[in-house]
Amino acid sequence: MSTVKLTVNGKAVSAEVEDRTLLVHLLRDHLNLTGTHVGCDTSQCGACVVHIDGQAVKSCTVLAAQAAGSSVTTIEGIAKGDELHPMQAAFRDNHGLQCGFCTPGMIMSAIDIVHRHSGQLDEATVRHELEGNICRCTGYHNIVKAVLDAAGRMKVAQAAE
Repeated sequence: MSTVKLTVNGKAVSAEVEDRTLLVHLLRDHLNLTGTHVGCDTSQCGACVVHIDGQAVKSCTVLAAQAAGSSVTTIEGIAKGDELHPMQAAFRDNHGLQCGFCTPGMIMSAIDIVHRHSGQLDEATVRHELEGNICRCTGYHNIVKAVLDAAGRMKVAQAAE
């Protein structure tokens, strides 16, 4: 057993976990942050994507101990109170979800995509970048629309800060 200390959604946390505990299980089982989903256990679906120190990472591929000292952001940490993150709002407004199981991972991946590509984002790039996230319901069309819409919203929000 090891004590893992990290920052999750802006709050310092500490948990006693087995050395083989994955970050996704630390988040879900120890911190009760269940928005990060376990979809495949093979790192192929992307339902478990979180941000570690600002970069999108599949949390089922990272041991909790590897994240020690890092800042982790989950889907629960991106809204500002009752105000949705621009990506969440764009998914809602563009009907970018159906069952919602993949949505947290899609949103966390999409935020990272927008940050990495800033003004250079088009449909082909979004589709290519989302290849590591599987959705069994939507066909991706509205997800891509949502990401492109959110890219504009995020640019406006950043300019306002």
